[in-house]
Amino acid sequence: MATHHHFAVQFPQVLLLRKPSGFAMLGEQFFTSNKFQYLKAYESALPLHEFLTLHAHSVKAIFSSAGAPVTAEILRLLPEVRLVVATSAGLNHIDVVECRRRGVALANAGNVFSEDVADYALGLLIDVLRKLSAADCFVRQGLWPINAEFPLGSKLGGKRVGIVGLGSIGSEVAKRLEAFGCCVSYNSRNKKPSVTYPFYPDVCELAANSDVLIICCALTDQTHHLINKQVLLALGKKGVIINVGRGAIIDEKEMVGCLLRGEIGGAGLDVFENEPDVPEQLFALDNVVLSPHSAVFTPESFKDVCELAVANLEAFFSNKPLLTPFAAVD
Repeated sequence: MATHHHFAVQFPQVLLLRKPSGFAMLGEQFFTSNKFQYLKAYESALPLHEFLTLHAHSVKAIFSSAGAPVTAEILRLLPEVRLVVATSAGLNHIDVVECRRRGVALANAGNVFSEDVADYALGLLIDVLRKLSAADCFVRQGLWPINAEFPLGSKLGGKRVGIVGLGSIGSEVAKRLEAFGCCVSYNSRNKKPSVTYPFYPDVCELAANSDVLIICCALTDQTHHLINKQVLLALGKKGVIINVGRGAIIDEKEMVGCLLRGEIGGAGLDVFENEPDVPEQLFALDNVVLSPHSAVFTPESFKDVCELAVANLEAFFSNKPLLTPFAAVD
């Protein structure tokens, strides 16, 4: 009689440092694949370094979600890793330099979030200029019958808007601003030959020639505190700043001071320097609109980025090109 031996198929392992929020929102089955299997560090009782040492030679890739940094130490403990896939466009939670040094490929969210973030940036801007959130509070607090004179807002059309970082998100913001009749200019690492907007190589000069600054660039060593007190003062007393990039691109302490002293006119902030901590001085300011780093998230884009992450992993394990290899551009 013939004996049949059944061997379990050993799939390459993809490390999950923390449970992706997509598992709860979409269901874990949405992320399954016949090309790899997940290794869930967050389910182990072992200290992380012991867990990684135990699986040092079986982990081939890392699925990186927000709040789980991929450090040089983690990469050192996992010498077989050849790919890190992120569910964000920016990779400031990943040691990109160390990945490059080790020959580890990187994939990000590409342009999946660009339209949603651009919509949100315009929403924040309209809210600040027309005082929508302040008007909402005015009505809810019963102030309308007592004081019918709610302060006037400011028109969006005709505003001079400077965009810091004319990449995928910045370009979508510019497209929307044009539809509102705004005058768009920009600062970027390099002038974009494909666009006709005025280019300012110096961000302070851009601010001085703008009514609004919208921050869309990535956070790097070069852009950390790019928006400093000098830039904010150049923007001026009526100037508005919108940030949908990363909190640390703005010197937050200086921005708070400028707002409190009336040295700039208002702010719409989706990101902060030490999230989830937000400077409490901002809470009482009705010319400031605050948002909990949610510009990127709609159910539609969330589903798309999760599908993209799995597709990048499958491409990698099939020896095919990544769909969205990371390129540091703005």
